[in-house]
Amino acid sequence: MDIFIEPIGRLMNEFSKLPGVGKKTAQRYAYRVIRMSEEEAEAFAKAIVNIKKQVRFCSVCGNFTVNDVCDICKSRDHSVVCVVKEPKDVIALEKLREFRGVYHVLHGVIDPMNGVTPNDIRIKELLERINKENVSEVIMATNPDVEGEATAMYIAKLLKPLGVKVTRLAHGIPIGSELEYADEVTLARALIDRKEL
Repeated sequence: MDIFIEPIGRLMNEFSKLPGVGKKTAQRYAYRVIRMSEEEAEAFAKAIVNIKKQVRFCSVCGNFTVNDVCDICKSRDHSVVCVVKEPKDVIALEKLREFRGVYHVLHGVIDPMNGVTPNDIRIKELLERINKENVSEVIMATNPDVEGEATAMYIAKLLKPLGVKVTRLAHGIPIGSELEYADEVTLARALIDRKEL
């Protein structure tokens, strides 16, 4: 016997499909929806429906947009392209307010263990951009894990013959941390990526 009445159980089930949402969190979310006014619940449901109807991927970079081409691609310097795994990575970099170039969202990384090959992510589209636009530098900003590094190296090998400068975000020890607590991989990368003062 299910301890939740059907509408609550169904809503909890839908919430639990979201990443990072377990049964307890799904239950709290469902109870919060029950406590909403009808207007609040309708606004919440409408926001979900509207995002599905309105948000699409930019035809140039693959980032989220409500138009065919996103505002970043419309207004930025196309000579420098920063390659990222997901749209959320664009947001993280944009918060810095330092980068004035454009992005290219791969929508994944090469991951043979999970069956993701170079043909499954937006590498072909990146190569097309390099050939069409006057790109002088490509910054690889994939995560510093095995799959991110493999993807960065694979793309770098494809781009080098095209005469495009390929750079990688520096990795190393975060400011405010102590050397004794850094893992060996981070410490080794910090030593390799050292900069002249």
